[in-house]
Formats: sequence, structure tokens, C-alpha cells
Amino acid sequence: MRSVPGHLANALLSPSPTSMRRIALAGVVANAGIVMTGAGVRLSESGLGCPDWPRCTAASIVAGGDTGDPLIHRWVEFGNRLVTVVIFVVAILVFAAAWRYREQGTRRRDVMWLASLQPAGIVAQAVLGGIVVLTKLDPVWVSIHFLLSMALVAAAVALYVHCTEGRGPTRLLVPREIRLGAFGAVGVLGLMLAAGTVVTGTGPLAGAGDVPRFHLPLGGVTQFHADIGWLLGGLVIALVVGLRLVGAPRRAIRLSWLLLALIGAQGAIGYAQYFSGLPAGLVWVHVCDSVVIWVTALLLLFALRDRRTAAPAATPGEAAVAGAGTAGTADGPPAAVAPGAPLPQDARLR
Repeated sequence: MRSVPGHLANALLSPSPTSMRRIALAGVVANAGIVMTGAGVRLSESGLGCPDWPRCTAASIVAGGDTGDPLIHRWVEFGNRLVTVVIFVVAILVFAAAWRYREQGTRRRDVMWLASLQPAGIVAQAVLGGIVVLTKLDPVWVSIHFLLSMALVAAAVALYVHCTEGRGPTRLLVPREIRLGAFGAVGVLGLMLAAGTVVTGTGPLAGAGDVPRFHLPLGGVTQFHADIGWLLGGLVIALVVGLRLVGAPRRAIRLSWLLLALIGAQGAIGYAQYFSGLPAGLVWVHVCDSVVIWVTALLLLFALRDRRTAAPAATPGEAAVAGAGTAGTADGPPAAVAPGAPLPQDARLR
């Protein structure tokens, strides 16, 4: 029997369609997970637990020494940096598997390029993280850091979906208007995520006690964020109804109902955290739910079209055989012949 390391090596060096899908799914989980751990760093006020970069402190690469912050803050921030290293390793493995992946003997370029975004994106995130630390958690850079993370999640979801389908032309499974409505919902969701970073950067949970914040009224930006949420909820309700009316695939309908339920839960959590004084734990649940909503919305968008494997082009020999098999039938049945008249030459051959 092959050992576990042997199975893993085979999955990476000679990935089957099933193993490639599983590896791509691991990329989705990893990229979504680092968003959640990063939110934990910020909401626990550990953003400056390691006040230097790439070292934790000027004198130590690990969480040691005296930085003025409690030791727990140093280890929370340093632990998140270690998680980033693990995520980077996962990203490298995803890209290696995509590079080795073959479908019908040829490399999938779409899979390879989408996979390459993961290690490249993690490197960009590490640099952005350094800028965030060195600017003492400037809210603009923190917002960019979060939004880039969500873009990487989107790329990971796209890779996973491409690994589940073929290379044929795209075929819409619903009317174009329904798909445009889904694109609109994803766009509004992206706007709501951006507004959420502004709310956090304005409020008391900006990453540490004494850090720069957006000079905006907290009540105003919170209301704007909530208004976008109500707009998104209305769009998704219309999308659910539209998918039912046009007889969309069952998977798309199930995803639309799941998306609507997640948005409803997100709204309830949002109002609960606001009226309870923004407890960090509840805000963290709010952020995690936003990640799940983002992934679900993207999966729904992809579920509205299909890309089957294109039929391979016929070889000259196959074309000749196919032509011979249909010879004499292209013009339909032979014409009727009067009694006693000689048969046409082509009829005799038949």
C-alpha cells in the first residue's frame, strides 16, 4: 500500500481532476481562513503587538522582548504572521499542482494562471501588511489590505470552479437579465465590504487603542453600511424569485436561498453588535459571515453558466470514415423511377 506522503506527492505531481479540485478547495479555505485570523488580530487590539516588519520587534524576529503591548497581543500578531507562512506554502502547492495538471494530455492555462495569483497575492499581502504596521495601522492601508484579501478569495473560488468544469464555450443556464442581476448583487456586495472597512476604521475596534482613524461620524458611516445591506437584501430577494420563475438549475436556486439566509443573519448580527456597544467577539462573527457570504455569492454567479468539455476535432481519418458513412444520403432518398425506365447510375451503385 502507498503511504500517505506517497499519495500526497502523487496528487501534487500527477493530479487527477478530483485531486486538483480538492487542492483548489484547500486554497479557498486557506485564503478565507487568513481573513478571519486577520480580523481576530485587529479586533483583539493586537495590530501593533509586533510594531516592526519583517521582524516582530527591532531586536527580535519572534514575539519576544518588551514592546509596550501585553505579551498576548505580541503572540496574537506573531501567530497570524506564522499562519501567513502556512497559507503561502498552501498557495505554492496549489500552483505546483496546477502546473502539473493535464487534461486530455494538455495543460489548462486558465487553471495555471488562476493558481499563480495565489502565491503572488500572498507576497503582495505580506508587503501590504508591512506597510500597515509601519504606518501604525493607517485605516486606508488596513482597508486595502482587507479588500485585497477578499480579491484573493475570489480568485481562489474562480480556480475551484474552473477545476470542476471543462474548457468548452460558456453556455448560459438562465436568461441574460438574471445573470446581470447576479453581477449587480456581487457588485453591491463588494461595495458593502468596502463600506464595512470604513466603519471599522472609524470605530473603537480599529486595531489598537491609539491608532489613526477615519475622521467620519460613526453613526453616519454605519447607517450608510446598513443601507447598502438593505439594497443587497432586496436584490437577492429579486434574484431568488427570478431564478424560481425561469426554472434555473437546482444548485443555483439552493445557493440563492443560502445567500439570502446568510445576508439575513448578517443583518441581524450587525444590528445586534451596534446596539450592544460593538463587542469584539460579535464583530468577529460579523466579519466571518461576510467572508462566507462573499464565497456563496461568487459560487452562485458561476452556477448560472456552464462550460462543458469541448468535443475534440476529428482527425482526417475520422472525417473520411464519417464522410463515407454518410455518402449517398446527403441529398435524401432517391427519386421515384417510372415503371420500365432504367435506373439512374447512382441508384445502381446503391
